[in-house]
Amino acid sequence: MKRVLVVAAHPDDELLGVGGTAARHASQGDEVMSVIMCEGESLRYKKDMGQKTAISQAGEILGVKEIRQIGFPDQRLDTVTLTEIITPLEKISDEFKPNIVYCQYGGDINMDHQLLFQAANVAFRPLDGWIEDVYAFYTASSTEWGFPRTFTPDTWIDITDTLEKKIEAFLSYHSEVRAYPHPRSAKALEHAAHFWGNQCSMEAAEAFMTVRSVKR
Repeated sequence: MKRVLVVAAHPDDELLGVGGTAARHASQGDEVMSVIMCEGESLRYKKDMGQKTAISQAGEILGVKEIRQIGFPDQRLDTVTLTEIITPLEKISDEFKPNIVYCQYGGDINMDHQLLFQAANVAFRPLDGWIEDVYAFYTASSTEWGFPRTFTPDTWIDITDTLEKKIEAFLSYHSEVRAYPHPRSAKALEHAAHFWGNQCSMEAAEAFMTVRSVKR
């Protein structure tokens, strides 16, 4: 059994890039925890959109054992120091002792994603014996708009058997679902999974960049 940690900036980010992989880990008996850094509502909606409920529902569908909501303000990670972002991640690492960490890619257009990656790269450096692999994931409607376009995957994980769970979990976020052909629509996410999977002769996959891999 592996301990798997998914670190995302906003509610639904944890599904867009790694939802199928998280469900696969859970189905194989791994212990999965999700960490969501920002509350996701105050800037865009300025009211309660039910995201806390959606986070729990989505996690239950995927088989996530525990979810930590840190509560930083939406789209405002640049208003706090990097140390303030690193500190809760280091605390979670000490408590959970993850073997595998998935975090958002540092080249995304979204500043929160960029800063979260910087913090995670510090918090999950391999100074302790439990961290084996750290991966950066692709976030639909964010990674593709980063410039220069530098997301070059080196790892593909088959989510053929968990793609339906990923889509079902994503649909829990009523405030985030858009109509096709928006990249944050259910149909577009299915297409993206087939696109990544077909690169390696799989039906569906999620793609990642290896940040580091430590073999002891």
